[in-house]
Amino acid sequence: MTPQTIGVIGVGVLLFLFLVGVPVGFSMAIVGLTGFSILVNPSAGFSMLVRDFFDTFSSYNLTVIPFFMLMGALAYSSGMSRRLYDASYKIFGSMKGGLALATIAGCAGFAAICGSTSATAAAMGRVALPEMKRYKYDDGLATGVVASAGSLGIMIPPSSIFIVYGIMTEQSIGKLFIAGVLPGIMLAVLFGAVVLIMCRVNPALAPAGKATTIKEKIIGLTGVFEMVALFLIVMGGMFLGWFSAMQAGAIGAAGALLLGLGRRNLNWEGFNYAIKDTLKITCQVMVIVAGAFVFGHFMAVSQIPMALANWVGGLPLPPMAVMGVIIILYLIGGCFMDSLAMITLTVPIIFPVVMALGFDPIWFGVIIVLVVEMGVVTPPVGINVFVVKGVAKDVKLETIFKGVTPFLIAMLVAAVILLVVPQIATVLPNLTGH
Repeated sequence: MTPQTIGVIGVGVLLFLFLVGVPVGFSMAIVGLTGFSILVNPSAGFSMLVRDFFDTFSSYNLTVIPFFMLMGALAYSSGMSRRLYDASYKIFGSMKGGLALATIAGCAGFAAICGSTSATAAAMGRVALPEMKRYKYDDGLATGVVASAGSLGIMIPPSSIFIVYGIMTEQSIGKLFIAGVLPGIMLAVLFGAVVLIMCRVNPALAPAGKATTIKEKIIGLTGVFEMVALFLIVMGGMFLGWFSAMQAGAIGAAGALLLGLGRRNLNWEGFNYAIKDTLKITCQVMVIVAGAFVFGHFMAVSQIPMALANWVGGLPLPPMAVMGVIIILYLIGGCFMDSLAMITLTVPIIFPVVMALGFDPIWFGVIIVLVVEMGVVTPPVGINVFVVKGVAKDVKLETIFKGVTPFLIAMLVAAVILLVVPQIATVLPNLTGH
């Protein structure tokens, strides 16, 4: 068999392992080791496996993952998500659909200090869903907005997906973070527009909440100051070149800890939970990254990425049409695969194609993060939908999937806008000059 044939068989075996429930990192490591051993030799395969896992777990660049995960976990444990929602509620709550708008604003704010889509959905779901239920919001709208807005956790920096993409493609993590700011804001605005349109068409979906005075709104804004300060320090420092992404993560984690202690909202139990949660998520991500490197080496010796790049380069299609095909493939794959698994599986194969077509790697990173973001709310995987289902146990799963559909359309609109106006993702990174 040719190397390409073995590579295709390896991809098929990998997908099968995913379907039967083998952990993503282990699946890629197993297939990568086996394929590399067949194409080279077993001794080189095991040497490569040990080297890739050691290099991953001892990598200085990957220290950015636990730092940003810890920042988000400490922010949640110190009640920051609750304060963000309360502030948003006082500003938007008196409008029809105001609680849904408050949820979107709260998710966007928490995403700016979290980096995880499921954590954002879970944190905001616990505080927002009981309020929307109390004001008799439609179950589909209430759960749909939490699941969809929670997906902002992987677009608005810091983002674990951007970190993994940056490491795998050797792109600046700081630039990727900065590139996600404007698209994240745009997506949050589009979600808000969806809520307003739905409430205009059917006001019964989201009755108005309790009115608040100007004084209450101003006082409520104090609940977002800490989040804004933390975000500006972390992102502003990277934008201005004061510190690297790793240093920014450490400063952000220290800032979240100091804010929690200063407010006296962070107790020992909350601190212990944050450490354990950070350790668990970090280990999961690190194993996936290590497995992806092993699988990537197998793909390299199979020559599939190079063959695919040459084939695509020879197609009688304009580059944007090819990009459209790539996006459709990501959309389909995202329906069946976890977002991190999707990135780690496809980037070694697709990235050389994208570079051969002359696209900006930072812009492409934003595009695929947006596309796999859709996967967290689409059946049958839809991890955010299952997270919300865990919070709203009385709501049927099909109701939640139906509720996310209008917001899924907003994500598609955002993807089209980014294709037509790529500068939305590239203007801020280009301004950094580093």
